[in-house]
Amino acid sequence: MKNNNNAQGVPLPRVGSGARNGLMGLKFLDRAKTGKELDAWKSIEKRFHENTVDGKLFRDKFGVCTGMGDSKEFAAELFDALARRRRIIAANGVTIQQLRDFWEDITSQDLDMRLHIFFDMCDKNGDGKLSEEEVTEVLVLSASANKLSKFKQNAAAYASLIMEELDPDHKGYIEMWQLETLLRGMISGDGSKKASDKTRTLARTMIPKEYRTTISKCLSISRDKFFDNWKRIWLVSLWICINLSLFTWKFIQYRHQAAFRIMGYCLCFAKGAAETTKFNMALILLPVCRRSLTKLRDTFLGTAVPFDDNINFHKLIAAGVLTGVVVHTVMHLSCDLVRISSCPNDTFEMILGEGFQHHHPSYMDLVRSIPGVTGILMIILITFSFTLATHSFRRNVIKLPWPLHHLAGFNAFWYAHHLLVFVYILFIVHGYFLFLTRQWYKKTTWMYVTVPMLIYTIERIHTLYDHNYKVDIIKAVTYTGNVLALYMSRPPDFKYKSGMYLFVKCPDISAFEWHPFSITSAPGDDFLSVHIRTLGDWTTELRNRFAKACEAPTRKPGMGSLVRMETKSYSETHTQLPRILIKGPYGAPAQNYKKYDILLLIGLGIGATPFISIIKDIVNNESLSSITDEKKCPDRAYFYWVTREQDSFEWFKGVMDDISEYDHNQVIEMHNYLTSMYAEGDARSALIAMVQSLQHAKNGVDVVSESRIRTHFARPNWRKILGDLSVAHPSTRIGVFYCGSPTLTKPLKALCQEFSMNSSTRFQFHKENF
Repeated sequence: MKNNNNAQGVPLPRVGSGARNGLMGLKFLDRAKTGKELDAWKSIEKRFHENTVDGKLFRDKFGVCTGMGDSKEFAAELFDALARRRRIIAANGVTIQQLRDFWEDITSQDLDMRLHIFFDMCDKNGDGKLSEEEVTEVLVLSASANKLSKFKQNAAAYASLIMEELDPDHKGYIEMWQLETLLRGMISGDGSKKASDKTRTLARTMIPKEYRTTISKCLSISRDKFFDNWKRIWLVSLWICINLSLFTWKFIQYRHQAAFRIMGYCLCFAKGAAETTKFNMALILLPVCRRSLTKLRDTFLGTAVPFDDNINFHKLIAAGVLTGVVVHTVMHLSCDLVRISSCPNDTFEMILGEGFQHHHPSYMDLVRSIPGVTGILMIILITFSFTLATHSFRRNVIKLPWPLHHLAGFNAFWYAHHLLVFVYILFIVHGYFLFLTRQWYKKTTWMYVTVPMLIYTIERIHTLYDHNYKVDIIKAVTYTGNVLALYMSRPPDFKYKSGMYLFVKCPDISAFEWHPFSITSAPGDDFLSVHIRTLGDWTTELRNRFAKACEAPTRKPGMGSLVRMETKSYSETHTQLPRILIKGPYGAPAQNYKKYDILLLIGLGIGATPFISIIKDIVNNESLSSITDEKKCPDRAYFYWVTREQDSFEWFKGVMDDISEYDHNQVIEMHNYLTSMYAEGDARSALIAMVQSLQHAKNGVDVVSESRIRTHFARPNWRKILGDLSVAHPSTRIGVFYCGSPTLTKPLKALCQEFSMNSSTRFQFHKENF
């Protein structure tokens, strides 16, 4: 889509396709892997000695030796081309000096040299002419190196496209100068670089005064971090203060009791830890009351409480519970129980006799008592539940032996967490049968947990019975990228905002399992839709069941269309579709997107789903705003979608084409990145970049995504992207919403903070949590 130069802000300079950028630096080796020149050659020399046979390196080891091990076929063809250029018999292998000559050729600073090598690689018979068959072979090699299965299938058609462009006289071949002319014509000039340098210099001059000296910068950074995190700071500070206060109160209270003379400070620590555990066991239920939190988001509390961090706060409280349990258990088992059982009888009778009904217990008597047994059972259940809730178990990272493999994964985490119901029962019993406290009103455990347990129970009952909507499946689409799209009837009272999510249950698969998915339809749509990636047993079974009910297309799709299976509507088919229940909606960080001037939406793979609804909503509201002159959405939205699989474009293609077609005011700017592709300018993607440019110029369709939106190669340069945004939109608030792998969370958050400090633009980062 094109940019517009209106009051919405200065559009970002378009990042060109793989063809337009980087061909000036046409290269065969990735410096990110090989390093600097001297270091690179040392590494190659080392690998040469590891892979040689009788002092010779052969064709099949050339890729491994030069750092192109993941493109062995491409590397082998490059080896043949370099050998032909130097009149070396490739079958005999090369020496270390000949390999050094090869390396100097492919790393030459001379673009003409690299272009000639590339041409020679295509020209296998060395006649100085490229036939259509030779172009097809190189396209197939490039597609294999970049993991583009569909491009590989259409390589012959794309070769014809190149021949059509470069061989208008139908000679049946193209020459070096023709290929060179096309490549050079696609090279961007220095103007864009100079413009970029100029805008970055301008951005530096716009740095606020308070950031220009070291001291003022440190103070300003601290202040900005405080204002960015003040909700978290006050809430966590309050939680810590309450825990410290409760611990101190009980510690001092038992320091002055008679039992202190027997058990000493062990008793004080145990009782102080027990008091904080009571508080945290009560508090830990509140952050997971989803429906209540969703309603509270829109109240005045939403301005002061970080509801987006509810799961993180839940984990923090869990850490507090675990700390309290460990301290309480260690103090009792290693100290208090030992001192009670070994205390002289007369001292015991005088101080603790009444509390133990004048019976001096042994250590095992204390362990077998009601508090002892309930305490041990709680420790076992808590340890089991907490272990399965850790990242390694919940995300199925850890690989367990076959008899135990069911203990890893989301299902194990979910069901194990329900064991905590018994923990709360044991907790109340444990707190009631105390040895040192007889008055009922001093046994405060039930007082702490009753109200939170009641709130949580009411919420669970409410979600189980009152708002479980049975929906009809309007349409189901199964894509080859392991994605299932469900289009469902929308219940009349199901009201939601873009960015929210709902829970889905399929009783035919499991009567108990609910799974969260982002809503991908817009609030103005008369249907609900979700896109589900098959990542586990439940989602795989759901997709398989719908796939059985789907019908294959009756005609073979043409170039640029989707290969997919699609159900007919329920009323038109005799196939029984799986039953689907939903509940929700529930709040998520992305639902507050309207408060920002500009949006930067970043989705990795299926992580794009929370933002599809937002984009649709912006496009719909923009159409209404043009009629009513009332602003309801951000001025502009930049959507970056990153995937490593070409098949993923199938389910996302419809979204991209819809945005291109209906975004009449051009407020949405989309960028797709395919990380399996080699970076722009790499010889392994050069011909694909050429085809991309020719195909898009001819019919407006991208050869990689098969949509109207061009695809960029390799990973995005996030520093450059945020830098360009800060230049294009000075003195604005930009909401950065990210959904994807946790590995990118910290770098993006750090960049947002950095550019907020070093420019007049304020970036506010939000991470989706599921």
